[in-house]
Amino acid sequence: MTNLADFALRARVPRPVKGFVKSGIERYGSATSRSRVMPEYVIAGGQRCGTTSLYQYLIEHPAIGAATTKEVHFFDVNYERGVDWYRGHFPTAAYVRAIGRRTGMRPTTGEASPYYLYHPRAPYRLADMLPDAKLIVMLRDPVSRLVSHYHHEVSLGHEDQPFQRAIELESDRLAGEEERILREPTYHSYAHQHHSYFARGLYADQLERWLSVFPRERFLVVESRRFFKDPTGELDRVLTFLGLPVQRRAEFEAHNARAYAPIDEGLRDALYERYASHNDRLFALLDEDFGWKMNA
Repeated sequence: MTNLADFALRARVPRPVKGFVKSGIERYGSATSRSRVMPEYVIAGGQRCGTTSLYQYLIEHPAIGAATTKEVHFFDVNYERGVDWYRGHFPTAAYVRAIGRRTGMRPTTGEASPYYLYHPRAPYRLADMLPDAKLIVMLRDPVSRLVSHYHHEVSLGHEDQPFQRAIELESDRLAGEEERILREPTYHSYAHQHHSYFARGLYADQLERWLSVFPRERFLVVESRRFFKDPTGELDRVLTFLGLPVQRRAEFEAHNARAYAPIDEGLRDALYERYASHNDRLFALLDEDFGWKMNA
């Protein structure tokens, strides 16, 4: 049985012990997978767009059963582990029924793996296994997202280059990686996952791939700035999309948020220029302008 106390306990456990505990939870989940439910919603991305905050708000809803971890990463880097491994991350059917009896609501469960949005195989794998899933996508001003992504990778030890140099190196680092992922089903690209700073902000390309296998009505797009400016309204919109009654919250803590020094203004403007046509394509695709401009 997974609940918020479990998450709080794991947060206090030392990292080596966490790995051992996680492995044990996964083995137990796989062994009991036939008694567990599959997710009905997936937060597919994007990375550094607020998915951690949204996921935490959702799992505090009384009708939502939490997964054993926010980021299962099944449809991107763990697909070869198989459906039993994936199903093992979700609550048992008995627990879900107990939620329904206790709350009088129709319960649901889901996960949030931000790499899904960008991974070229993820939409097809997900459509094959979860064709009726509801998909939530969070999008952030791509320049702000890029800067946050870079500092995130530095903090994790995945990046050792200065900011501007990392951006300059990106095209060489990613050269041929997407093609190889599509060619070799079990290939995991370190550069594609960790060094795709600019590329991850090309949202129209990514959404078009997802829309080729899922109908538009299966998606809810949440813009990050609006989400943090009006968390009550945006969370209500997400809950309504999931078919759940809205729940009032007293506070909205920002999870996994960090502050960074601003980048060089000239470089910032150049990045906005590079994104301009891609943003226009996104706004046309969604029939909505998020106002991601140089002086916004």
